[in-house]
Amino acid sequence: MELEFDALQCNRTWRLVDRPPGTNIVSGKWVFRHKLNPNGSLECYKARWVVRGFTQRAGIDFSETFSPVIKPTTIRTVLTIVASNQWPTKQLDVSNAFLHGHLNEQVLCQQPMGFVDVDRPDVVCLLDKSLYGLRQAPWPWFTQFAGYVTKIGFKATRSDSSLFVLHRGTDIAYLLLYIDDNVLTGSNSALLQHIIDCLRAEFTIKNMGALRFFLGIDIKRTKDGFYLSQERYVEDILECAGMTNCKPASTPINTKNKLAADGPPIDESMSYHSLAGALQFLTMTRPNIAFAIQQACLHMHDPRAPYMALLKCILRYVRGTTSHGLQLHASSDLSVTAYLDVDWAGYPDTQRSTLGFCVYLGDSLVSWSSKRQPTMSRSSTEAEYRAVANAAVECI
Repeated sequence: MELEFDALQCNRTWRLVDRPPGTNIVSGKWVFRHKLNPNGSLECYKARWVVRGFTQRAGIDFSETFSPVIKPTTIRTVLTIVASNQWPTKQLDVSNAFLHGHLNEQVLCQQPMGFVDVDRPDVVCLLDKSLYGLRQAPWPWFTQFAGYVTKIGFKATRSDSSLFVLHRGTDIAYLLLYIDDNVLTGSNSALLQHIIDCLRAEFTIKNMGALRFFLGIDIKRTKDGFYLSQERYVEDILECAGMTNCKPASTPINTKNKLAADGPPIDESMSYHSLAGALQFLTMTRPNIAFAIQQACLHMHDPRAPYMALLKCILRYVRGTTSHGLQLHASSDLSVTAYLDVDWAGYPDTQRSTLGFCVYLGDSLVSWSSKRQPTMSRSSTEAEYRAVANAAVECI
């Protein structure tokens, strides 16, 4: 707690002011957690002062809250380029990332419990920089980081605003941002070290070495490229669902028929929502279950017994394939190739069509989708044209 409080003080996160009459004071609390290494061992104990952002008033205490993060397709694309060119990778972590963002709104919060100024116990903290828990905390951090890397020569790409590219002569560097986790790669090791030194001059940066574990994904570099897997994440899902010792299934879904919107409603809809959301994140490295999970997520608004049975079938299939993942291959030809298909009017209730496509960069599968089309198509040709348009956009 003392280390965290000292970091807040050194960062000049707030100023102590008298409490203005009639203002909203955001409360907070200390949150404790164990920070683990990628192998599951304990790295350190962490204490964090987190404010209760749900007490903020929209339009007064905050305005913009959205902050972009790197897209999974972008991660796979960049890793394919890295594997094909044999570039080095660096994983960077920003300590207390949200505390670097400057606030535009006037936000007042209470003094941290246990660290109240004994001479002025009734004063409050006027925040100059953001704190964890604030509704707008992600956006000031992103603008602060993006603004700084732009100053040192990076440019955000049009396709993904969290991917920054630096060109310096014949050398090139990519910087991927996901909140406080960064992946840095490029064609020149000296250029990468120069970028790290520049980032350290502005932020508290920890160099975690070569890329091995990112967003819950195990990344193993091989002579053929990268192998991405989520085996530990799968075990966590099965444990939360109480299906660690379930019998494995050979397929994730019954391919003979579609689920209709009927059947008795389930008692615990929250468990359905959490399981479906967890499995949806698993599709980052498991395209073979994307269609089955898409079918389950179509009924999040009204989950029923047949859909819960579908989720359990997917979990049983995952139980038998925990080590499966995605191989990104090094390739000398990085041309883009897409394949797509449509199940015209395949839904028995709405007569809508299902789009499915996959996009390859060289020999690596980098993007895929299984999605119900938003409108009804009057012919299979119309459904196919809609699918081609979506796949073309993804390729671009």
